[in-house]
Amino acid sequence: MGGLEGRTTDMELFEQTGGEEVATATRQPLAARMRPQTLDEVVGQTHILGAGKLLRRAIEADRLGSIILYGPPGCGKTTLAEVIARVTQRRFERASGVLSNVAELRGLMKNAEHHKQHGGKETILFIDEIHRFSKSQQDVLLPYVEQGTITLIGATTHNPFFFINSPLTSRSQIFQLEPLPEEAVSALLQRALRQDPELSERTITLDAEAAAHLADVCEGDARRALNALEIAVLTTLPDEAGQIHITREVAAESIQKKAVVYDHDEDEHYDTISAFIKSVRGSDPNAAIYWLAKMLYAGEDPRFIARRLIILASEDIGNADPRALTVAVSALSAVDFVGMPEARIVLGQATTYLATAPKSNASYLAIDAALADVKEGRTLPVPKPLRDGGKAGRKAFGYTGYAYAHDHPEHFVDQEYVPTDKIYYQPDGQGYEDTIVKRIQHWNHLRKTKQEKPTHEKQR
Repeated sequence: MGGLEGRTTDMELFEQTGGEEVATATRQPLAARMRPQTLDEVVGQTHILGAGKLLRRAIEADRLGSIILYGPPGCGKTTLAEVIARVTQRRFERASGVLSNVAELRGLMKNAEHHKQHGGKETILFIDEIHRFSKSQQDVLLPYVEQGTITLIGATTHNPFFFINSPLTSRSQIFQLEPLPEEAVSALLQRALRQDPELSERTITLDAEAAAHLADVCEGDARRALNALEIAVLTTLPDEAGQIHITREVAAESIQKKAVVYDHDEDEHYDTISAFIKSVRGSDPNAAIYWLAKMLYAGEDPRFIARRLIILASEDIGNADPRALTVAVSALSAVDFVGMPEARIVLGQATTYLATAPKSNASYLAIDAALADVKEGRTLPVPKPLRDGGKAGRKAFGYTGYAYAHDHPEHFVDQEYVPTDKIYYQPDGQGYEDTIVKRIQHWNHLRKTKQEKPTHEKQR
């Protein structure tokens, strides 16, 4: 943790120990030992650290204000914070959204204030997993960020606009980091073999296929790839010539099963279900099946997926294929009945059916447009012929004249059903809606030709 009064900070430790820094580092995992020391050593993130980019200019000019680094695990948020402290030569204090409390935060602030008042170095306060701080903990930071007592660098894997207080985000610049591309991870692995004090002492051959496998399976998480390489090296016996040979098989054993990044109530959950629904809506069954597989593999509740398919069946397919809703509802029933793992088959069938069905959102647009009119406009009265004329005394108020559709040719009669000419439902002819369009056009033609008056009336 970063220091309270009297503690030695990480940066001060580096300054004081000199050569001992290497000795300390070698006891750390490979990923920690390989942290870059300069901006040029940082791989990836060229969209924010490339030549001429805002963040790089601010760091090099030592004009950096408080920032929030947002990105997936292992993309370099902590590394970048430490590099910034080195380049700007500021004190570096750290806290954790999981372990730190308000008392510790206040102590860190007082420490930073003391250094600033006595002409010492400015302080960078790095808070890992800042999204885990409560509102009150985040509020503690506000006056110190506002006054410039500290330069805050927050790191989060969660969307800061949802999980961090708006007063704090408004006082910080937000930079989104991306997962490292495979070529960047492969380059890091080769750099580790050359530069790490422990690995460089050994004769190690890393097959190209092994490096590619580690880069692929880690999914942009450099920490995971480097630590898997270290495990592979430490657990592989050298041959007679003293050489350690890391094959694809050895690499696969070292990294084991791919750990899908998926949180069940936060960003990855919502991003993946969003990709799934948009793929079905976009009529891409292959993409939809992939996102379905990711969710099931990660342990998503299959009933949640089925419920979303039911909504989609009405919202995005509607009357273009009325059977879609039946398929989706049946899928939910079947998922409940059979459970996993067999439920994956049911969801696969429902997903591919809906993805390949004709699409129309006409009924969805119709109900929302009508609801908007009811909410924002004048409530229309029910036409008298449509009111319940069967109640005692209501005929005296003129609640008569309803024309019973089944007493007319084609079971259709032209009469006022709502006192407005606005059209809410506008099918565009997709799939079965082509039949609906033709039917509506035919009824409109009958209205124009003024169909015969009814021969007798019925109260309904």
